Amino acid sequence: MGKVVMYSSVSVDGFVADENDRPGPLFDWLSSGDVPLDDSGELKVSQTSYDYTRPYWDQIGVTIVGRHVFDLTDGWDGKPPGGIDHVVVVTHRPEPEGWAPEAPFHFVDGVEAAVAKAQELAGDRMVEVAAGDVGGQVLAAGLIDEVRMDVVPVVFGSGKRYFGSVHAQHLLEDPDVVIQGKRVLHLRYRVRR
Repeated sequence: MGKVVMYSSVSVDGFVADENDRPGPLFDWLSSGDVPLDDSGELKVSQTSYDYTRPYWDQIGVTIVGRHVFDLTDGWDGKPPGGIDHVVVVTHRPEPEGWAPEAPFHFVDGVEAAVAKAQELAGDRMVEVAAGDVGGQVLAAGLIDEVRMDVVPVVFGSGKRYFGSVHAQHLLEDPDVVIQGKRVLHLRYRVRR
């Protein structure tokens, strides 16, 4: 089974979106360089960020998101983002009306079921969990192996928190990766067991 990793770009003060669910400049680092990160040519990062991010993206087999993110993105029009094979959506509601049943999206109730489904689909590949409320719930359930953050030099002051509404202490190991890119600091922590 692959690792379960919580991930997002995040402001210095710990937010993944502002009060209006907008990422603001959190993704500016994805267009601040000259090295294409994917085949679209739209994402261009520094060589340092490419060397860190591309291998990580290549390991991801499944991404877990909440229904809120799914709705905000209109389900990426049925195509998982970043070339990922499957998306598992944590929701208490049924899939949207008219949703294409052949789309590689799986709607499950609860984070434990989501992680189990994602690990089944991912096999030996990594399961990525979007930071925010669902990511915080997966962390609180003890199912996260690693926390990855792309820290962007901006202070939001308020908004949607990286760890959602986690109310208990969770110890992480010292960062085993600290890489400075252009307009971003890449950090990786293992979750202490």
